[in-house]
Amino acid sequence: MRIQYALLGIGSALLLLLPVIGDNYLVRFGTFLCLYASLAIGWNIIGGVTGYPSFGTAAFFGAGAYAGAILQIAGAPMAVAWVGAAAIAAAAAAVVGVMILRLRGHYFAVGSIALVEVARLVASSWTDMTGGGMGLNVPILAGGPDYAGAVFLYSMFVVAALAFAASLWIDQGSLGFALRCIQQNEDAANMVGINTTACKIAAFVLSSVFAGAAGAIYASWTAYLDPTDAFSILMTLKVPVMAMLGGAGTMLGPIVGVIAFQTMEELVWSNFLELHHAILGLIIVGLIFLLPGGLLSLRGRRRRAGASVKRREVPAE
Repeated sequence: MRIQYALLGIGSALLLLLPVIGDNYLVRFGTFLCLYASLAIGWNIIGGVTGYPSFGTAAFFGAGAYAGAILQIAGAPMAVAWVGAAAIAAAAAAVVGVMILRLRGHYFAVGSIALVEVARLVASSWTDMTGGGMGLNVPILAGGPDYAGAVFLYSMFVVAALAFAASLWIDQGSLGFALRCIQQNEDAANMVGINTTACKIAAFVLSSVFAGAAGAIYASWTAYLDPTDAFSILMTLKVPVMAMLGGAGTMLGPIVGVIAFQTMEELVWSNFLELHHAILGLIIVGLIFLLPGGLLSLRGRRRRAGASVKRREVPAE
């Protein structure tokens, strides 16, 4: 674990240096890494630790994006709009969570997907507020592309760092213990006195607040927002895949999964432009089937293999 956290620190330092040592392409790539890390770490709280297969990430990402865009258009400073958008996404998650978290298993998964479609339809129809299908033009950050690129990279990095810190806090505290009990057996957790409803809502809100903050920053970064982009079904499917690819339920798994997925996506896209979605999908499906515990499970496999070899080498008495 010390080696893993050391590598994480080195990677974080390189990300922060990208505006100085890298070009615009690398800054953009680093920003997307931080964006998806925020979403995957947040998803891991409800999907990996709690065991509720959520596919509603895009609903809260889009809600935060539109909330941040509308607040900026209304005259709020950019940073204030981002904080306000995160708070709105958290409030929406608390309200929705009271209803949807009564469902379990496949029913919860279907209900969370429905959230994305309902949110997209609302954004498409509420033209006075969201601009409907015409979208919204968000105020552009002054200072030129290099300055803007650095600002949004660092802003996304802060959200990802806060999501990781929250994930560590949950894992080491009583909430994390309660969530893992819910994952193992929710009925038994209820019987031993755990307030499963409150714990699930807390996990759902914490999972959504980082998606809302990332969405608000994304809206400012792109300077334009439309319902299809904000509430993307593709995004809400990619995020769980990234977390599972690295190792759902672990602390570093979502980050490893994001790095692996984004790197593969860039390599496949650059070499197989017309078939990159199909090829990337086959690679991801193959990896998940071969490594159901994620890429981090390779370390455990190597350790078990080494222990098995040592046992065979010890002569029988």
